[in-house]
Amino acid sequence: MNAPANLGWAGIARLGLVQSALGAIVMLASSLLNRIMVVEYVMAAALPAGLVAFHYGVQLSRPKWGHGSDAGWRRTPWIIGGMATLAGGGLLATFATTRLDGPFWPVFAALVLAYAMIGIGVGAAGTSLLALLATRTAEARRPAAASLTWIMMIVGIVISAGTAGALLDPFSPQRLFNVAAGVVAVAFAVTCLAVWGVEGAPVAEKKCDVAPFGEAMRGVWNDPLTRLFSIFVFFSMLAYSMQDLILEPFSGLVFGLTPGQSTSLSGVQHQGVLAGMILVGVGGHAFGGPKQGGGAIRLKRWIVTGCFASAAALALLAMAARAGPGWPLSINVAALGFANGMFAVAAIGSMLELAGRGGPGHEGIRMGLWGAAQAAAFGIGGFAGAIAVDRLRAVIGIDAQAFELVFAAEAVLFLLAAIIALRLNDKMGESPGGQPTTEEALA
Repeated sequence: MNAPANLGWAGIARLGLVQSALGAIVMLASSLLNRIMVVEYVMAAALPAGLVAFHYGVQLSRPKWGHGSDAGWRRTPWIIGGMATLAGGGLLATFATTRLDGPFWPVFAALVLAYAMIGIGVGAAGTSLLALLATRTAEARRPAAASLTWIMMIVGIVISAGTAGALLDPFSPQRLFNVAAGVVAVAFAVTCLAVWGVEGAPVAEKKCDVAPFGEAMRGVWNDPLTRLFSIFVFFSMLAYSMQDLILEPFSGLVFGLTPGQSTSLSGVQHQGVLAGMILVGVGGHAFGGPKQGGGAIRLKRWIVTGCFASAAALALLAMAARAGPGWPLSINVAALGFANGMFAVAAIGSMLELAGRGGPGHEGIRMGLWGAAQAAAFGIGGFAGAIAVDRLRAVIGIDAQAFELVFAAEAVLFLLAAIIALRLNDKMGESPGGQPTTEEALA
């Protein structure tokens, strides 16, 4: 049977639409409902923060979903099934939130179920989508493909957040549910249309035999490069996510910014992230290629540069905490976003490069492993950053110094991630069994 053709840019953009749809639904759970629970229903902020952390914990199942899509005939059913589960979880979470003025424990049980569905849906759909992108994208296009799909995810979040925010006023529980239902319906429809026919007609032949999950997982983890890259993903994303919940409070407590100004500052950061992603998408595509070590090694340079730049930007934020008003905070935050965007999309591009290591049939489980490492880091990072600031403020009694220490700790984590990334170069020239690659042996 002939190998399936590589995706053109139109096909890659179609898969990017799935990322946009996924981001739109996740926005409901991680952002919109967060605010509704705390402001409109006067719940403790720990409730939405804990639910979001829980949905990241559920995503530790990503390797299992990736292995399932490896063993199946096609990945499209896993993407659509995952999005259906995600959509159902988003609707249930919204409905339960509108009942928070009633008995708490039944509503809490519904919210736990909803966020479990959200975690499962993101894991199944997101992992299978990346595995499909990895197997069907030409090597030279993978950096740009990673950049394009992640940019489209952010665009999806921005568009859905802006649209939902405009339609929610004046607020009522019924209006909230109607808006959420509209977002979910559009996102699911876009997903179905985007993936329809991308893999072509189903084939009668079964895919190559795939080992049982436990055996496949052990085999993947025993590859030194896969293991080291998983550790890198965890530490880099831990550093990346620790400032998620504290940047806006920092701007208000230390710089006296209003809620509107702090929200605008967050927008500046996301603009920087987009700029960094575009740079790597263009630069990685221009300099990528199979010769002299492959695109993965070239992407590694962007990863290392992004990690060092992120550490520098966070070190400057620590200095900003000490300096206070008068510091060019917007420029500092834009630089942080730019550096974060560089390393993040280069890391995703490297995932696409390395997913097929060891031959076909393992792309899903590798993507799942790295997705689980990222989910664990995100679940721990945001929560740990917020708790650390709260505890330091209580112990030290000085807001600025508390933020300074946390930002400095994040910078150290990024330096650690950069050191791990430097070690990746030594492993990229080896086969999964630790032997030189064919090209290296011939040389």
